[in-house]
Amino acid sequence: MTVLELLDYASVFIFALTGALVASRAQLDIVGFGFVASLTAVGGGTLRDVILDRNPIFWVAEPAFVAVAIAAAVLVFFTAHLFESRLTVLTWLDACALAVAVPAGTGVALALGQHWGIVLLMGVATGCFGGLMRDVVCNEVPLVLKQGELYVTAAFAGASAALLATGFLPTGLALLVCAGVTFTLRAGSLVFGWSLPVYKSRPPRR
Repeated sequence: MTVLELLDYASVFIFALTGALVASRAQLDIVGFGFVASLTAVGGGTLRDVILDRNPIFWVAEPAFVAVAIAAAVLVFFTAHLFESRLTVLTWLDACALAVAVPAGTGVALALGQHWGIVLLMGVATGCFGGLMRDVVCNEVPLVLKQGELYVTAAFAGASAALLATGFLPTGLALLVCAGVTFTLRAGSLVFGWSLPVYKSRPPRR
C-alpha cells in the first residue's frame, strides 16, 4: 500500500467518525449514520478527483473505502452515548481528519505533476469540503466557517508547507510536514484561540 493510499484510508475513516458523530447529534437512524459518514468521508476526495479528472474516482476504484466509512458509522452508532461531550470529540477528530486529508489531497496533486497553485487548492479542497457537506446536510454551523477559527487557513498553510518541503525532502516526509503544520495550527486555534482578524462593520464615512 502506498503512502497516498494510507492517507486516503486514514482520512476516510476519521472523517467518517466525525460524520457519524454529527448524525448522532441529529438523532438519525443507522442508515442516516451510514449516509452522513460516507458523504463526509469521501466528499473532499471526490471533489479533488473530479477536478483533477482522475478516473476512476478513488472510492470507485477501491470500494473498500466505502466499507471503511460504513464500519466507522456502525462503530459510532453503538458507542456515541459513551462520550460526555460529543461536540468536543467531534471537534478534535475533525482536526485530526483535516491533518490527514490535506496531505492526501496535496500528495495526489503532486503525484500528477500539477501546477503549484492547483496543488494548494487540492490540499484545501480535500481537507475542507467533506466536513462542509456534513455540516450543511445536518444543519450544523460548519466548523470550516466558525468565526475567527483557523481551519481553511490551517489547510492552506499545511499544503504550502508541503510544497516548500518538497524542495529539500522526499515527498513522503514533505507530506508529514504538511500534516504537522495543519494540525498544529488547527489545534492552536482550538486551545489557544489563534485566529485571523474578522471583519467588523462600522458606519460609513460621511
